[in-house]
Amino acid sequence: MPIDEARLNAFLGRALSDMGGAISATLVLIGDQLGLYKALARGAMNAAELAAATDTSERYVREWLGNQAAGGYVDYDADTDRYSLNPEQALCMADPDSPVDVPGAYSIVEAVFHAMGRTREDFRSGAGMEWGEHHPCLFHGTERFFRAGYNAHLLGEWLPALDGVVDRLRAGGKVADVGCGHGASTLLMARAFPASTFLGYDYHGPSIEVARRHAGEAGIDNARFEVADAGGYIDRDFDLIAFFDCLHDMADPVGAARHACQALKPDGTCMLVEPFAGDTVASNLNPVGRLYYGASAQICVPVSLARHGPALGAQAGEARLGAVMREAGFSRFRRATETPFNLVLEARP
Repeated sequence: MPIDEARLNAFLGRALSDMGGAISATLVLIGDQLGLYKALARGAMNAAELAAATDTSERYVREWLGNQAAGGYVDYDADTDRYSLNPEQALCMADPDSPVDVPGAYSIVEAVFHAMGRTREDFRSGAGMEWGEHHPCLFHGTERFFRAGYNAHLLGEWLPALDGVVDRLRAGGKVADVGCGHGASTLLMARAFPASTFLGYDYHGPSIEVARRHAGEAGIDNARFEVADAGGYIDRDFDLIAFFDCLHDMADPVGAARHACQALKPDGTCMLVEPFAGDTVASNLNPVGRLYYGASAQICVPVSLARHGPALGAQAGEARLGAVMREAGFSRFRRATETPFNLVLEARP
């Protein structure tokens, strides 16, 4: 078969870019952990100045800066031999409270490398891997990466897109955050709506311990956290039950949704926040879909298969999720809003 030189070169260029990104992933984590990005966000520096500001080795920092400038993660001024972060880079790399916390995502990338041997075995056997079996950097990275999106969208866009929910929360409602992890979404809502009561549930005990610690550190007393799986919590009469980026991971998503439907008030609301996905493979062949298929194959699908679940995957799509909710007993289902990274879906009994 003849080789098309233009297509070959285009593919090799794409592969080279991917290899550059892959070899740089640990350097992003190191830059975050050693405070290199935060120091650069304060002003332009050369390698020696940045090393002095961060108590690191100038020789290593020099190579780090070259890598980061080549990848477009920092700016370089050849006339002054200084490096800096422009406002957009600083927002993404040096501000954990920004709308996109890029280093947090790289902690998730780190986790899949820790799990690579197990993932390879699962590809052969069809077995799964529990969430709690992953390296702790996965839990830390998941909190950071998703918290950024919640900070940017949850209070100002997602909750207002649900019919009547904000008014209920202002007046004093009862909310469950199922699969709450470290409690970032729970605590964000609890702080914004002090008249309401929030309960965070997760089957991963160490995550609940972190959530409780975060609540105590923040002085938030209208949220509590319990170890419980998505079908095992006993509280009832919720005004809102939320699943943030977790239903597709579950071993029994229909059962979890049915339990939520039964735990809601008759006029309550269930909110699903899910990774953005179309309903066909072709509609997901884009950078966001690539990212989510990668996470799905190595994290989401194994978590569900570990308990012999249906493995909906991170790219389940609105149609499949709607079928789950209707089978669980919800009579109304709609897309409330969306971002480039998330679908926000509303289900009512």
